[in-house]
Amino acid sequence: MRDLQLLKGQKVDITKGKGVRDLTIRLRWNTEHAGISVDAAAFLLSGQNRCERDEDFIFYGNPVSRDGTVSHTAEGENEESLLISLSGIPEQYARIAVTLTIYEGEQQNLRMKELSGLQLLLIDRKNGEELYCFDYGTDLSDETAVVAGELYRHQGEWKFSAVGSGFNGGLAALCKSYGLEVEPEAGNEAAATAELVEKTEKVEEVEKVGNVENVEKSETILPQTAPAADVNVLSSIDLRKKIVGFTLVKKQLTDVKARVGIVLDITGSMRNLYSSGVVQEVVERILAVACQLDDNGSLDVWVYDTEFSRLPPVTERDLGSYVFNHIMNNDSIHKFGRNNEPPVMEDVIQKYTREEKDTTPVFIIFINDGGVVKPTKKVIMASSSLPIFWQFVGIGDSDFEVLKQLDTMGGRLVDNANFIHLDRIEEVNDEQLYDQLLNEFPQWLKAAKAKRIL
Repeated sequence: MRDLQLLKGQKVDITKGKGVRDLTIRLRWNTEHAGISVDAAAFLLSGQNRCERDEDFIFYGNPVSRDGTVSHTAEGENEESLLISLSGIPEQYARIAVTLTIYEGEQQNLRMKELSGLQLLLIDRKNGEELYCFDYGTDLSDETAVVAGELYRHQGEWKFSAVGSGFNGGLAALCKSYGLEVEPEAGNEAAATAELVEKTEKVEEVEKVGNVENVEKSETILPQTAPAADVNVLSSIDLRKKIVGFTLVKKQLTDVKARVGIVLDITGSMRNLYSSGVVQEVVERILAVACQLDDNGSLDVWVYDTEFSRLPPVTERDLGSYVFNHIMNNDSIHKFGRNNEPPVMEDVIQKYTREEKDTTPVFIIFINDGGVVKPTKKVIMASSSLPIFWQFVGIGDSDFEVLKQLDTMGGRLVDNANFIHLDRIEEVNDEQLYDQLLNEFPQWLKAAKAKRIL
């Protein structure tokens, strides 16, 4: 008998007090027409919330994990299952993300809103008992993929989180968010799948040979300990770091070191940008700046609406799914309320001038989609004598009344803030973005040194 109907965001015990060792996760759906093909998959994630090997992506093209503890089966036209032996999963795996994607959804203009009856069942394989049921997807619209749920370790046991969050970009975007680099031609999802299958088959062939000397000369086969980020010679973050490097040369900033932070608006109007993956992409793009300016290669992160949260810094190692794991799946964060910028700005000041007092300049990139409260100007004025430069980035079609006044705002020791408006930041290429982000930072550095702020 089914024990509980799960709600989105709910977390429940799977092994603790239940004795469940072998679990079936059954995914069901209905389609509006026969032309829609839907695929279920599992991503076996390390403690850094990423797939460390291509073979850790379990789907129809790679149906069984290397150790045999996770397997994929197709039950019928609108049903697929993941069979998981929880007791045998190696310690290196901390989480298992369960996903659904519409095959070539982006190319065929097929969206999640054309699916109905999305359901995830958790079943004890020993006796066939349905433990939990999660009905989800009524809030999905133009997404082409969804993270249905996630199994994760907690104090030596396994728990399940009912996620149900939509994702744009289909298979390729999901793989990228979990640290797998696929490069489908012209956005062709079939090519991405074929590439993963090919890599998996090649690694399996190497393991059968069992002789490292036989594979050392092959450039397409990775050592078993290589992280997924090494699949391509240059990952997207590597390419972006190079573009930032070119921009620093152009702006004569090659000898500059700075602490870099990002403040992310998480008010109600930002909801779609989080669910669609735009914010995750923004974090990666700004991390490239931090990697070039900051010696420790990390990006400090804050989110805010009426309240704020200071989050763990993001690095290249934990970049994949950072927004999902540390923000969207973090129940302690207040989300989708109204604007209130001054408290989070005061916390930024607290961190860099009191907790970590240093003369190294601070470069803060402040992402906002409008509605900035007027007292924000007072904080900017009060911080003009501090080694902090505020680079505001307005996204969307708001009028940004307060931020537009920054260039003419008086009462400051130096001009310590700049504002740029990028209506659709996801459509601005990296070279243009970095050029605009770093446009006024050099002038502030010069003025701050002249006033002995630095």
